[in-house]
Amino acid sequence: MTSAGIARAPFGTLQDGTVVERVTLRGEHGFEAAILPFGAALQALLTPDRDGHCDDIVLGHDELDGYLAQRKFFGATIGRYANRIAAARFMLDGETVKLDANNGPNALHGGPQGFDRKLWRIAELSDDAGPTLVLERESPHGEEGYPGNLETRVTYRIRSPMELAVTYEATTDRPTCLNLTNHSFFNLEGARSGAQILDHRLTIASDHFLAVDATAIPLPGPPRPVDGTPFDFRKPTAIGARIRMNDEQLRLGRGYDHNFCLASGTGLRFAARLEAPNSGRVMELFTDQPGLQFYSGNFLDGSTAGKGDRLYRQSDALCLEPHAWPDTPNRPDFPSARLDPGQIYRRSIVYRFSTV
Repeated sequence: MTSAGIARAPFGTLQDGTVVERVTLRGEHGFEAAILPFGAALQALLTPDRDGHCDDIVLGHDELDGYLAQRKFFGATIGRYANRIAAARFMLDGETVKLDANNGPNALHGGPQGFDRKLWRIAELSDDAGPTLVLERESPHGEEGYPGNLETRVTYRIRSPMELAVTYEATTDRPTCLNLTNHSFFNLEGARSGAQILDHRLTIASDHFLAVDATAIPLPGPPRPVDGTPFDFRKPTAIGARIRMNDEQLRLGRGYDHNFCLASGTGLRFAARLEAPNSGRVMELFTDQPGLQFYSGNFLDGSTAGKGDRLYRQSDALCLEPHAWPDTPNRPDFPSARLDPGQIYRRSIVYRFSTV
């Protein structure tokens, strides 16, 4: 389908010769989002600056081969379980579920071949309620060790004036655990700008965060208050203001790579606001998820060339990933990530853009 709001074009081919398309959803004032069925990934997101000039603000690759060559999660849909599960196992109804470890002893982002490495099916394209793309895939029972045949849908929709809404839906035929999110790397100055994100001003609507061990698994005990720590983003704060403080949690993560506990409730809630000083771009994030993982790009090490053939290095971008708390299947004191037959998993993220 090609219309005023939607365009499709080939983006590359898989090793078996399957063509992967790039679907572009167009809004107003140059605002547009490009999505790949491979990984159900947000490949590009163009937003205007305070002068009306549009730039792509997410890291990624200009060709499919870049996504195939290295697994960096750029813009990808993460599943079945975003973040980490300790020791790559958990108990479910008295039985041990063994996962495929891929992050030291732990399972990370769904295992070695998570949802970000799968080709999703284009199920729907529509301009009726704003340019919309629906992607689907069936995850078979036992994939990466997770129980249940899972039917999953990801919907990308552009809403006025400049909003990108992402909705995840899933059903299962047996009890399982599920935790889906988007893993975009943002730089509001522009993905090709060469600017770092340390002077971006961040606000996170959270009074508590989860302290972690050396393998990034939450420590026993309740969440820690952010008050009096480098993790207090309740007021707009430059990301670089405290990132090099002599703090044990910052040392363990090489910066910020922690779950912030969001206020409980139903429906979409304000979670975070990000401001770029030079471009004037502002991104507000709303979600119905219980947690927000803030990752300051600590492990971008210059080994990956991205858009414009630029090498991505530490602090070139950041991630704000709304999802369930890490290691929830092993933590009965955490908000549950269980999904049972007859239930519908439905979680949403809204990215709202403006300028100052």
